[in-house]
Amino acid sequence: MARAAAPGGLPLNVAKRVAERVLWTRVAIDRRRAKPRPAPATQPPTAVLKTFKEWQDATDEARRLKLPLHHDRPKNWDALGAIASVLQATQRHEPVLDAGSARYSPVLPWLRLYGYKHLTGINLEFGKPVSRDGVVFRHGDVTDTGLDQGTVGAITCMSVIEHGVPVVGFLKESARILRPGGVLVVSTDFDAEPPDTTGKVAYGTQVHIFSPDQIRDLVDQAAGFGLKLSGELGDLQHPERPVHWKRQHLDYTFIRLTFEKSWTP
Repeated sequence: MARAAAPGGLPLNVAKRVAERVLWTRVAIDRRRAKPRPAPATQPPTAVLKTFKEWQDATDEARRLKLPLHHDRPKNWDALGAIASVLQATQRHEPVLDAGSARYSPVLPWLRLYGYKHLTGINLEFGKPVSRDGVVFRHGDVTDTGLDQGTVGAITCMSVIEHGVPVVGFLKESARILRPGGVLVVSTDFDAEPPDTTGKVAYGTQVHIFSPDQIRDLVDQAAGFGLKLSGELGDLQHPERPVHWKRQHLDYTFIRLTFEKSWTP
């Protein structure tokens, strides 16, 4: 597999490297204090981010739990829901994969602080494997991970599939490597009435914001691979557009979907 170019240019990538170092230094220090950490409050496994207050409340909850915050504050909402689902569905010794990972994003650091030992992040941007406080980040394709069948307790995929990921291939591979009863948590850009993204490009592809029909199609495709949606989609409406992408001049929201691997597809 060819290594993908990192987006955003040199200044953005330098900032990301600095954020990464600060984050993992804090994780290493906090983890060694070995203080009990309460679990997050119950989060709906499947939900639309409907208001600004919801991501603000999630950020406050993460701060209360002494979890290092994502600088893009709305992303604390989907990350908090993701780790709540992983904590509920898995044991600390089980492998967890972050598909399309970034070394500065919060899911794997937070799980590390909760005592998880076998954490891996894969991304086509990564080169040789890098370890951060025992968490391995390596080059990898979310549609062809190279992992053994039925060996992973949970997969998270935060704000990735909208960037040109072959969704069917990703769902098929996720179902293959998850153990029965394991969970897949996906978040993505969403809008009940998606804004026009013509001519807007990020990560080498046109910007894509999922519509309600596209989300329902995704859920149906997942079911075909034995991945059952946890929770309900509902009407998928949202009174506010609480996510702003400054570089693209877009306002929209997020959706978080949690799937459980059936015992028999």
